[in-house]
Amino acid sequence: MTEENTPQVQPEQPEKPAKPTPKPKPKKDPRAKLYKPEKPLILASSPHFHAQATVPKIMWNVVAALVPTTVLALIYFQWAAAGIILVSVSSALIAEMLVNRIKNESFTIPDGSALITGLLLALTLPPSFSLGGAALGSVFAIVVGKHFFGGLGYNIFNPALLGRAFLQASFPVPMTTWSWPLTARYSEVDGITAATPLGLFKFEQVTSELSGLLTGNISGSLGETSAIAILVGGIYLLIRKYADWRIPTSFLLSVFAVSGVFWLISPETYPTPVFQLLSGGLMLGAFFMATDMVTSPVTAKGAWIFGAGAGFLLVIIRLFGGLPEGVMYSILLMNAFTPLINRYTRPKFFGEVIA
Repeated sequence: MTEENTPQVQPEQPEKPAKPTPKPKPKKDPRAKLYKPEKPLILASSPHFHAQATVPKIMWNVVAALVPTTVLALIYFQWAAAGIILVSVSSALIAEMLVNRIKNESFTIPDGSALITGLLLALTLPPSFSLGGAALGSVFAIVVGKHFFGGLGYNIFNPALLGRAFLQASFPVPMTTWSWPLTARYSEVDGITAATPLGLFKFEQVTSELSGLLTGNISGSLGETSAIAILVGGIYLLIRKYADWRIPTSFLLSVFAVSGVFWLISPETYPTPVFQLLSGGLMLGAFFMATDMVTSPVTAKGAWIFGAGAGFLLVIIRLFGGLPEGVMYSILLMNAFTPLINRYTRPKFFGEVIA
């Protein structure tokens, strides 16, 4: 075989290295956008949002709001008012302390709730009421009105009003015996005893001057006379948001509207709406008793219903009941309906199906 016929073997070409497969880009972790605190989180049980308002802070602010009314009561009725207020408040504090001891629980006097109960009860009593009766009413308000239902936060009815209802049923004559303030010009003419403006109109068709209703220089309970003093304290509570503004607003509007209808029908028979608003214990009840956080509805719609219902009942009791006043009964009746109002006015949960 010749060299020409010999097949020539081509040298092997080196294999080219394969191109590396590009790695897929890693997906961004959505958790990277979350807030990363510099310090580790500290886990704690609920509630996670804490309000600045505490029970003692709220209670003592209510006491501060009652100062103008209390001061005027001391000016108008002097030692009689001082004795009733002192006995009522001290009896409430002693009853609170004894119940705490019996129930083997920590003393709750510093929260101010017992002091408010005793003070509110005193402001609803006539200046001529006996000191023993004031003490009995305070003890009943604390023991039965408050602790019988489980203590603060569990009571169904306003304790101070329940104590007054007990005294009204037990001592009907002393609870409806009134006297003029020592500064009133009528005291030198008409003697010691007198009728309240509501009583004068209901039984004698006599209308009192609106100036007396505004200043409180008239006969009545210790703290139910001066509309101005109560308004000052009530507005303070509304500004500090310690009271739901819907309740006194709907209460007063309801009284004005319902009484206005009757007055337009027969002005000779029924008093004017302004007289209804300024007389009796309406202002004190609307701002300091109906707004009780425990015994009033927690929903906005419920607050409107509660206040409007109390105002309607008040006018009906005043005009057609046997007593000239009806604030106490109207609020207590609406207290009984508070659980029902809360149930049917609560907001619907997202996705909830109501049968």
